[in-house]
Order: sequence, then structure tokens, then C-alpha cells
Amino acid sequence: MIIKTIKKKKTWKNKKVLLRLDLNVPIKNGKVLDDFKIKASLDTINYLLKQKANIIILSHLGRPEKVDKNYSLTPIAKRLKELIGEDINLVSSISEAKKHSWSQGTLLMLENLRFFSQEEKNLSVFAKNLASLASVYVNDALAVSHRKHASIDKIKDYLPAYAGILLEKELNNFSYVLKPKKPLVLVMGGIKISTKAALLKNFEKKADYILLGGGLANTFLYSQGYEIGNSVFEKDGKKYISKLKEKQKIILPVDLLVKTRSGSVALRDVDKVRKTDIVCDIGPKTIVNFCKILQKSKTIIWNGPMGKFEEKSFKHGTLTLAIAIATLKDKAFSLLGGGETIKALEMSKMESQVNWVSTGGGAMLSYLSGEDMPGLKKIVK
Repeated sequence: MIIKTIKKKKTWKNKKVLLRLDLNVPIKNGKVLDDFKIKASLDTINYLLKQKANIIILSHLGRPEKVDKNYSLTPIAKRLKELIGEDINLVSSISEAKKHSWSQGTLLMLENLRFFSQEEKNLSVFAKNLASLASVYVNDALAVSHRKHASIDKIKDYLPAYAGILLEKELNNFSYVLKPKKPLVLVMGGIKISTKAALLKNFEKKADYILLGGGLANTFLYSQGYEIGNSVFEKDGKKYISKLKEKQKIILPVDLLVKTRSGSVALRDVDKVRKTDIVCDIGPKTIVNFCKILQKSKTIIWNGPMGKFEEKSFKHGTLTLAIAIATLKDKAFSLLGGGETIKALEMSKMESQVNWVSTGGGAMLSYLSGEDMPGLKKIVK
């Protein structure tokens, strides 16, 4: 794999750079609640500033159907300014950006890309208009690189394109799990198997063990005839399960923590779940089984929690696995991704003990599944 990175370009001085970032972060009452993605972008921003480039930052936020102040990038621009110590001018339109008076090391941020209907339609006219702002394009947004959007895909028809430092790191770390040291353990949780079926299919031969929790495990248990009560699962999940050929590698929970009809917490063996129960976490015997398997690993991929970890009574499975994986840092390469997985890791206070925490989420799953990545074309060979 050859990555066309920003460090391969000799001269950035006074160059106007369109920098596509993923700054889609949670905001409440005008304040950023989690700046993980913002901080992850700092290396590229600081590098370009040090090289005396002029930067126009592009990002989206949420899924607004029209211009909506609740989805403005204003809080993000404010937080970024605090982190880098440089003024950032937020402009609402491309025409406003064109009128801006440039000086060396200027930072502009264009308002939420999803305020522009042409962005998600991947229209050439919009991409060309964006491209008129700069002479170089840099993609540092893995999280949207699986999208055919104008600022990710068509933009590269009009400007020379490079990978930012974060994108380069993401791809280099992904290479460790695509050609893994064995044993490889895949840990999967969350709700929908449909969003993770391609990854399971792509890794079922490479993986030595596939540990399942959360709604994914519920769907597998349901397909095998187990009672799962009123638990979350995917009704048409059987069609994805039927396509898997290495089912012997899939390790399911043997016991579960459930919320009963009265609202109390109960521990059930997997064959003792009642019709009125809601499965909310893996049980202690399952945790022990999973941890024993993790101890054998040389490579670990984890995406998705083991249950409703945001509730105090049901955090133990997810957090115990987070700690178990973190303690293996010197023995096994670990790759974690997905918003809830990152949140759980932060709750465990073990972020620094994991080899790589991806900002990718769905894009990480797409890349590891071997799916098309429009954002990487003309950047990665």
C-alpha cells in the first residue's frame, strides 16, 4: 500500500488547502461534549500551519435537512481555536470564503457541509465550486471516506489530493489486522448484524475466534431457537447468519444479565431467559470465557459493546473486556473502533493502553470488509 501523504509534498508555503476533517462531534447547549475527533485532527492542522499553508476546513455535523443553527459548526470552531491557539474564521458560504482576505497561516472553516444539498448528492458543480477555493485537497476524514459525497469523492477530480497525518495513521494501523499475527480474535457487539455482516464474512477465515455480545449475540441466539424475551435483536438476521461458513469460530454468551419485568436485575443461563426478560449484558461465566480467549490472542479487533454499558447495572461485561484488552497491549495488537466502543474505553480509563483507537466507526468496518472507499481514490494505491 502506497499512501500519498502531505509529507510527500515539498512546498506548502502560501498554498490554499482544502482540509476535509470529520468534526462530527456531540454538542449540547452550544458546547462540545466530546472532542476526541477534534484532537485527532490536530497533527495535520499543526503540520500545515507550520509549513505556512492557508487552510479552509471542511466538515459536516449531524444530518440537518436544511440550514439549522442547532447544527452550526460554531461550537467546534470555538473548541478548535482553544486547542490550537489560532483564530478561526467561520464562513457561511463559498462566496464569502472567496472574499476573505488571506495572509500566511490563515485558518478558515466553511459552515456545515450538509447545509449544502449538493454535498451528499456528490454533484460535480458543487465539488468544482469548493475546489475553486484552493490549490490542494487533503483528506483527513477516514470516518466519511466510504461516502460518495462531493467533499470526499468528486473534489479529487479538480484538485491534487493527499492524505492527512491521521488518515495515514489509520490506514497503517489497519494493515496490522488485515495481515494479522495469529491468533486473531474479533470482538463484536452492538445491535445490528446487517451493519457488520460484511466484516464478519471477510474475517471469518482470518479470525481464530469471534466473540459476540449485545444485539448481535441476541440475533444469533434467536436464530438457534433460544428464548431472548423482549431483547433487542435483528428479525431478518438469519439471512446474514446463513451466509457464514465458519460458525464454529463464533463464541456466544453462556450466561446473561437481564432486566426482569419488575425492573430488577437477574442473572440467567442462556437457556433460562424468560419471555418477559430483556437481555442487557453478558454474564460472569461469559466474561471469564471471553477473557481466557483474549489471553491467547496476538491481534484483536473490537467493535461494539457487550450490552447496555451506559447503565450502571450493565456496564461490567463491556468494561471488563475493555480492561482485559488494554492489559494485553505489549502482547497483542489491538484495534478498537466505533463511537460506543470508544465511550466504553474512556469509561475504563484505559485509552492509553490500547494500540490504536480508530475515528472511523462505520468507515473502519467498510475498509476492513474490503468495500469501496471513494475517499481514498487517487490517494491510496
